[in-house]
Amino acid sequence: MNYQTFATRQQMVELSQAARIPVQVAYTDVGLGPPVILMHGIPTWSYLYHDVIDRLASQNRVIAPDFLGHGMSDQRDLFDRSLIAQKAMVIALMDQLNLRSASLIGHDTGGGVALMMAIENPDRVDKLVLSNIVAYDSWPIDDMIQVGHPGWKKKSSDEIRDFLIGGFKDGLSRAERLTDEFIQGIIAPYITETGKISLIRNASGLNTSHTTMLAPYHKQISAETLLVWGVDDPWQPISDGVRLASDIPGARIVRVEGASHWIPQDAPDEWLSHVLPFLKAGHASS
Repeated sequence: MNYQTFATRQQMVELSQAARIPVQVAYTDVGLGPPVILMHGIPTWSYLYHDVIDRLASQNRVIAPDFLGHGMSDQRDLFDRSLIAQKAMVIALMDQLNLRSASLIGHDTGGGVALMMAIENPDRVDKLVLSNIVAYDSWPIDDMIQVGHPGWKKKSSDEIRDFLIGGFKDGLSRAERLTDEFIQGIIAPYITETGKISLIRNASGLNTSHTTMLAPYHKQISAETLLVWGVDDPWQPISDGVRLASDIPGARIVRVEGASHWIPQDAPDEWLSHVLPFLKAGHASS
């Protein structure tokens, strides 16, 4: 699915409790069954999950928002984009959709938000799926620190495009999954003048303390947890996944060989082969 088709299916909602001002949030909402919320990272948006959403929707109600400042959501230079701010947005969206709780699937910074919710809002979290997430002090990576510098405002859209494209080779192990459709879809929201500034602000909102402060509380997570981790990831290493699985009570980790950071794109079939039965277990009558 190309990003234009994907964006056409998204809905838009104004949330008044997610930031200091009302903000517009784009999200996909498809399928029936127990709700699951998909959370992406940086510099992606919910399009990261374009190849798995419909298959997840065969058994679950799938809600995939674009984080504040990301994708098709509000890009104005008027609000925070930290993990704390994104958590507030997810909770506000859940309230808007009358969802008492949902299973959470988190990737990259979206996984940091999922961890935070599982610790601070356990009543809102049914199950937890974590894939190549930010944790401990493994982030932000050097490239994202550079992007967050205000001086990047002087860069052209072409320079932003070239920078983003430069990271794809390391983020995907399987050459056939590095398609022009995927590349153009991920970068599209950030190569306008407004999108460029939004990307810079998204990067400047990255704060290692927002995950290091969680580490002592991983042992308090009560949600059933599955980690599905691409072992080739140069940014969020498998060692962090193993450590998380050890820290979170009862957590189980699956190593996906020959897959890197953007695992829902790199290895969608393998990823789904573990995630679908995990989400279904215990919900047979739903």
